[in-house]
Amino acid sequence: MSHITLKELIPKNKTDIEAVEKLYQYSYQEIKPIVPQLLEWLQDINWPVATPMADYLLTMSDYLTDDIIAILRGKDEVWKYWCLYAFGINTIKPIEPRLLQEIEQIAYFPTQGEKEEEVQEVASKIMNKLKSQT
Repeated sequence: MSHITLKELIPKNKTDIEAVEKLYQYSYQEIKPIVPQLLEWLQDINWPVATPMADYLLTMSDYLTDDIIAILRGKDEVWKYWCLYAFGINTIKPIEPRLLQEIEQIAYFPTQGEKEEEVQEVASKIMNKLKSQT
């Protein structure tokens, strides 16, 4: 796969759902170099491309732990919120222990920004969901 092809798999705008549909033809190893750019499309779930992208990325969430942790340690609270929603609330897979540590940190020791943007609330919902499953 050439870099031009990889670049073409990144949505060009918030309505480029066709690009997301093409992604299903590729393995994680093939799209690994563009994963950070793909995750950027989860910054606002109201974008038409965001939900299909979240659904796609959820299929390979086992490989995305480091990328998701980097987002959760960042300062973009809205992006954190949607990543927690996509990879915590909507997942039926077990949450990787390192990622779970980050979610616990937000749930129990949130920053002011995480409180204001309700990131703590989503993290707490994830923790409650996990407790109810045990």
